[in-house]
Amino acid sequence: MCGKSTIVDELELIYDAHQTATELLAQLRLPVRKAMDLGTPTGFDRAVATLAVRLRSSTRSADAAAVREAIAVLDVDWRSTTAEQRRRLIAEATAAAGRATAVVPRAVEATFGPAAEEVVDATRTAARQGQGLAIAVDFNALDRRILTHLRTSQTTYVRDEYGRRHRGFSERARGIVADGLEQGLGRDDIARDLQQAAESSFVLRSGFYWETVAGSFVGQGRSFAQLSSLAEAGLDRYVIEAVLDERTTEICRFLHGKTFSVASGLRTFERLEQSPEALPELAPWVREAIDPDTGHKVLFVDKGGERVQLAEVTRSGFGSKDDRGEHGRHLSEREMSDLGVSFPPYHGLCRSQVLGEVR
Repeated sequence: MCGKSTIVDELELIYDAHQTATELLAQLRLPVRKAMDLGTPTGFDRAVATLAVRLRSSTRSADAAAVREAIAVLDVDWRSTTAEQRRRLIAEATAAAGRATAVVPRAVEATFGPAAEEVVDATRTAARQGQGLAIAVDFNALDRRILTHLRTSQTTYVRDEYGRRHRGFSERARGIVADGLEQGLGRDDIARDLQQAAESSFVLRSGFYWETVAGSFVGQGRSFAQLSSLAEAGLDRYVIEAVLDERTTEICRFLHGKTFSVASGLRTFERLEQSPEALPELAPWVREAIDPDTGHKVLFVDKGGERVQLAEVTRSGFGSKDDRGEHGRHLSEREMSDLGVSFPPYHGLCRSQVLGEVR
């Protein structure tokens, strides 16, 4: 292959520069644990961005190695290979990439552990200082269960995602080689296309992916810790508080101000604790679609292989500040709680939170 700089090389330089800048800032500012404020939108966004940087930093070497290892196997004269040899080479390249990224689950779990403690600690601090809840400074027994769940469950999702990446790359590689041979492309052209496919699978898609993972982690951890704090303070119910700005989604506008039972929220956590792989079923993210009969947006979840509608958006407030919009044909709080739609996150990078309600 040619010796020109690749996208991987360029991205590694960017990542190195970003990491250096992050380390310098850390020396000039307060430690993240002391500076984190999950009670404000800005603080939440900062926490997500910080965790995303850590996750990218912990995995970027493995991602780049996956590209190099896969391409080292695939840089051959494809015109001189048989169909069976092509299948074997692509399988070997996928396995080589898998060995390179085998360290990722351990790397992200090492990142999730301290991050979980920071999120729970910041949430309890906000509950005491911001909401005035009478709770202890130290973690309680439920908090420690939450820490274990956050660290291990998120690692499982990352492992599954990398499995999908490897399968996707294998499928793309087969198509690239087949199409390249049919078009009469040479070794260098096919190798270039394969490298681009590998970079797309293991490096280029990593940016937004880690932001989504970080957002889910921080949002879920904050919700669990808030429920724990509310239970410790003896509160029975909580209210959803969305950030009503131009970015707020339809589902968060709809749920803003809705109240749910602390006990039901904790039951959902306990089910997730027992079956973390069942997250999409036990606490599904909400999706949007257009009702062909009315032309209105509908908010729904997938439950048991079926679409269950939560509400209809009769007037959208999306793109506006302090406007929930208007909704019809919606389920009750009890029905939504039974579906697992009772605490954030409700979607990727969800900023909504729960606050105690005194009755």
